[in-house]
Amino acid sequence: MKYLVLLCDGMADYKIEELGNKTPMAAANKPMMDELAKKSLCGTVSNVPEGMVPESDTANIAVLSYDPKIYSKGRSPLEAVSMGLTMRPEDTAYRCNVVTLSEEEENYDDKIMLDHSADEITTAEASELIKAMEEHFGTDFRHFYTGVSYRHCMIWNNTPSEYNFMRPHDILGQNIKDHLPTGEAGKPFYELMRESYDILNHHPINEARRARGLRPANSIWLWSPGKKPALPNFYEKWGLRGAVISAVDLIKGIGLCAGLQSIDVEGATGNVHTNFSGKADAAIEAFENEKDFVYIHVEAPDECGHRAELENKILSVEKIDELILRPVYDYLVSTGEDFKIMVLPDHPTPLCMRTHSMDPVPFIIYSSKKEQDGVDCFTEESCEAKGFYLEHGYDLLSYMIEK
Repeated sequence: MKYLVLLCDGMADYKIEELGNKTPMAAANKPMMDELAKKSLCGTVSNVPEGMVPESDTANIAVLSYDPKIYSKGRSPLEAVSMGLTMRPEDTAYRCNVVTLSEEEENYDDKIMLDHSADEITTAEASELIKAMEEHFGTDFRHFYTGVSYRHCMIWNNTPSEYNFMRPHDILGQNIKDHLPTGEAGKPFYELMRESYDILNHHPINEARRARGLRPANSIWLWSPGKKPALPNFYEKWGLRGAVISAVDLIKGIGLCAGLQSIDVEGATGNVHTNFSGKADAAIEAFENEKDFVYIHVEAPDECGHRAELENKILSVEKIDELILRPVYDYLVSTGEDFKIMVLPDHPTPLCMRTHSMDPVPFIIYSSKKEQDGVDCFTEESCEAKGFYLEHGYDLLSYMIEK
């Protein structure tokens, strides 16, 4: 038996008047998903436990069958693992976004968060900015490391305090004053963020971006601290040899911590311009190389939700259906071996909110061995109408593997 999980990050949404009161999922032309949904176990699931923040680390840990309340230690240390960084027990990892803040205001505190991704800055450009951060602020106990696009990492040994940071994608269009680190606990982080603006705003990389009509990555934004992570081994838990395929360091890190192989795909970007077909090819190759379980994570719908890009969110769903799900399904059929496919978002990223919500998400689980009475169209509403709801996302994978 082969198992495919297709995780469409942030795909779920709310109904939109412009779409005739449909969600992007409902409006998208996704014949493969809809065909499988007719023969699948369908329902809804809460991947983020009550009281926890609806982030992708928490939700994807749950989808992979681990209780986030036990195993979620923050996204940054997972990303550090994916980047090949070695963390000591006394180290704390921090996500270090390079963001775009407004420039008109003289005081840092009065600036507006314009873009949490600096127009999805390229990794090559961002690398030069992170090198500048390391040059000016790196010490024997604090270092900055380049990740992918706008997502980077700071590791601080024996961090001076603990602080609960605001997520930058939650304050788009807002004044940052009320969301900056405060008090004695927040002071060292605030000073880093404020001083980073002086270093980055007129950096040659940003001047070149302005000349091309692009937003500058003129400040860092620290958030999501965490200690060294550990997950129970996936093979020991399920007896399945598995792999994860993602453009995002966070998902790669989760997979590596669980003992799964992380497979890189050239041209995988984490946005709507990612190499969709390359992810399908990598999944097929993994199955051919005797992997039993493949977890494909696609970030594009989530990024479109954060950027409030309606057309691109629909397009990303359609490309996932056509360029990933269809060819992998056709391959699995061609092998003559039994297989199961699960498709779901980790959390909603509603366009109207531009951030994640706590709402349950729809899922389908298709089995080549046992077809079920599913739904005509894979949507949030149709799956909810089935009346099958799982309160704990970490229970979902057992329905795919054991039932």
